[in-house]
Amino acid sequence: MSLLNHLNWRYATKRMTGEQVPQDKVDYILEATRLSASSMGLQPYTILVVEDAELRKQIQKVAYNQPQIVEASHLLIFAAWNDVTEAQVDEYMLNIATVRNIPVESLADFKNSLMGSVVSRTQEQKYEWSARQAYIALGTALAAAAEQGVDATPMEGFDPTALDELLQLKEKGLRSVALLPLGYRHAEADFLATAKKVRRSKEQLFVKVA
Repeated sequence: MSLLNHLNWRYATKRMTGEQVPQDKVDYILEATRLSASSMGLQPYTILVVEDAELRKQIQKVAYNQPQIVEASHLLIFAAWNDVTEAQVDEYMLNIATVRNIPVESLADFKNSLMGSVVSRTQEQKYEWSARQAYIALGTALAAAAEQGVDATPMEGFDPTALDELLQLKEKGLRSVALLPLGYRHAEADFLATAKKVRRSKEQLFVKVA
């Protein structure tokens, strides 16, 4: 089955059955998300994986009581770094040096580029940049879930301040930006389960520039 077939199959599932997604499928989705594209490879976000039913009930209260949060098998929370610091860049440089077996000193120019283009920004600008990076990972997670036959619903419909307080994200230097329940569609209860996918036509969406 091709990626296009998988993407035609997926939709933003409104109701789920509560059936557990096998761990190997969850692991596949998480690994694909870990390998997602990220500007300069920094990955300035953390992804929280929530399985606990009681905690998801609490999260549902700050997410306008959307049923997928408690009907899902797993809930992923994409949380962007609130700031990007030199210490975080240094940790990244050390990771590169370790994985590639090169001297960390050889990365001085790369570090200076990252410091100049990202770390020099205001704190809010750095958060906004980090949030956009988290959305790239969210897109990868959606495609990976579809490939595994797992339903997923990207959500911005929640109170981020309340969720951050509930999960004590501020203390971890994080701010929640998106939710992604993973599970299986409840076809009988979901009015969109049999609806045709609607997207703009190629002629509307793509414009060739000479």
